[in-house]
Amino acid sequence: MSARDYTLLDRAILHFDTGVRTLFGRPLLTERPNPANRCDEAELSEGERDLAIRLMRINHAGEVSAQGLYEGQALTARLPEVRDKMERAALEENDHLEWCERRAVELGGRVSYLNPLWYGGSLAIGALAGAIGDRWSLGFVVETEHQVVRHLDEHLAQLPAQDQRSRAVLAQMKEDEAHHATVALHAGGSPLPEPVKKVMQLTSKIMTRTAYWL
Repeated sequence: MSARDYTLLDRAILHFDTGVRTLFGRPLLTERPNPANRCDEAELSEGERDLAIRLMRINHAGEVSAQGLYEGQALTARLPEVRDKMERAALEENDHLEWCERRAVELGGRVSYLNPLWYGGSLAIGALAGAIGDRWSLGFVVETEHQVVRHLDEHLAQLPAQDQRSRAVLAQMKEDEAHHATVALHAGGSPLPEPVKKVMQLTSKIMTRTAYWL
């Protein structure tokens, strides 16, 4: 039996389903276990717990944005192999989405109220990047993941040393994000112009500062 050839409408429906799962339901996960499960819960002060909650909320918002970005790129990517790479990366990012939300809730916190805004904006950006061309779309992934790795390094430095459950989640995320960047680069990603990188950094800064509170 031959594989089904999905139309643009079919893919739009599938991506809509992914968006609903990302924002209001449970995303599809890989077979990987939650890395936090390898660690015991630590005794945290009220201030340490509040900081950990806020950092996990920021990272969850970042993963919501990543879902929108990858889904938008997969929707408009021209080459099937590039589309497949975007969809596989999005599936792996689902793990991060689940891990961050679960950890925030474990700590007594919540995720960002503005997640629909982060998802919608990233979906539009991803679709635009994919429409411009696969090489630029993949280059966008490379730069995005490099920026995420830098953010994760900052958060690992800020987290309480004894909060090993949160640290295990972020450490695995960092490894995955670096791998996604390498895959996109080897697939033909082109370096982005410096002004584009600056705009991406500014947008990321706005999101992280807002998600810290909301």
